[in-house]
Amino acid sequence: MTRSLVLALSIVIYFAFFGAFLYLVGFVGGFDFMPTHIDKGLSAPVATAAIVDLALIALFGIQHSVMARPGFKAGWTQIIPAALERSLYCLASVVALVVMFVFWHPIEGTFWAVESETGQTILRGLFWAGFGMVFISTWLINHFELFGLQQAWLNFRGEQEKPPVMRTPLFYKLVRHPIYTGFFIAFWATPTMTYGHLLFAVGMTIYISIGIAHEERDLLGIFGEDYAAYRQKVGAFIPGLGRKA
Repeated sequence: MTRSLVLALSIVIYFAFFGAFLYLVGFVGGFDFMPTHIDKGLSAPVATAAIVDLALIALFGIQHSVMARPGFKAGWTQIIPAALERSLYCLASVVALVVMFVFWHPIEGTFWAVESETGQTILRGLFWAGFGMVFISTWLINHFELFGLQQAWLNFRGEQEKPPVMRTPLFYKLVRHPIYTGFFIAFWATPTMTYGHLLFAVGMTIYISIGIAHEERDLLGIFGEDYAAYRQKVGAFIPGLGRKA
């Protein structure tokens, strides 16, 4: 595969991923103009809907975690160009999200409903703050590396990637995984928590906990004692909680 083609594919995949992220915002927010969202989609009996929805969450979680592991990457890059690895990871995430958007089954019933206008405003603000935190956090580390564009660009120019450097800017001084923190806030901050939304929030929170455990091992392998010292001082995705001695 030519360097130009790798770069072109990475750019296309980047915009596809960005589109999927924007749809996810609307999906979780339950915006009426969306073709499907957390409370709008296919119908089925409650038990069937819950099983399908849990399977969709598991599909996303397995894809997102397995493909991020060093062992998988080592084998995968024997088949595809190393410069395209992160982009294809993002593409697989897009596919998993689209499958969720299409086949999600809402579950009726209300777990909580905030009637106060002030309460509703606060929760909607937290929803936007959560997704805003996710987006900002990608830029605090390396946005283009995270989504595969930097690897493709360096490959196009015939340059080698520099060794990773551990940095803890802004949100990273409060939590070790602010991207997960942002998602956690966005998934739970809603004035009306339907049972379908509750299942989604619980399932994704479980995935976040599992994902952090795997990611921590990888980061310890990369940064060693520096990361070990960091996680003694800073919580995992909730400030003060999840510090490791």
